[in-house]
Amino acid sequence: MEAEDFQTGQVILIDKPLKWTSFQVVNKLRWAIKQKYKIKKIKVGHAGTLDPLATGLLIICTGKFTKTIDQLQAETKEYTGTFHLGATTPSFDLETKVNQIFDTNHITEETIHKATKLFLGEIEQTPPLFSAIKKDGVRLYELARKGETTEIKSRKITIYEFEITKINIPNIEFKIVCSKGTYIRSIANDFGRALNSGAYLSSLRRTKSGDFVVNNAIEPIEFIKNLG
Repeated sequence: MEAEDFQTGQVILIDKPLKWTSFQVVNKLRWAIKQKYKIKKIKVGHAGTLDPLATGLLIICTGKFTKTIDQLQAETKEYTGTFHLGATTPSFDLETKVNQIFDTNHITEETIHKATKLFLGEIEQTPPLFSAIKKDGVRLYELARKGETTEIKSRKITIYEFEITKINIPNIEFKIVCSKGTYIRSIANDFGRALNSGAYLSSLRRTKSGDFVVNNAIEPIEFIKNLG
């Protein structure tokens, strides 16, 4: 590939590693492309943030293809992962420590499968306080890390599929197909409540976005190596 190819526009499918931010991936790729082709400026962006503790498909656009980011972000997403039952965390995932413990003795496989039906279709969801959403120009996670709280507006999202793929209480594995703007961490927290218990997200992987699948993606370090 030549510099012109990246400037005209490329869609790069990246398998984001654990603990990398989406911003780090974009920066690494932009730097590598600039270094390889000795160019001063190249537009690079991603179509949909993944949390640092999530892995999987991150769609990277370069050059003129960055204009398609909004369109790509709007596509349906598929995720797999694990909920940990019987506890909650302020961030709804492993970014923060457990703050409450709940009983799980009353939870059965039947009640778990039954609870998934409460989430299907168009639902109201309140995003987590630990999120990149801005309020009055400040990202919510910045407030959360200072110990501040604020009212967060709920939003309409759509859950097309919600399948429990493995149950080994306190851990349950799932597959979810959903609309853009869905916070799987919020589903974890709400799912715990639906079971009269608690839950947090202990692992998450984006496997699909629109027609793009993670099986066709490459890790960022591998992509950089292939540039030569």
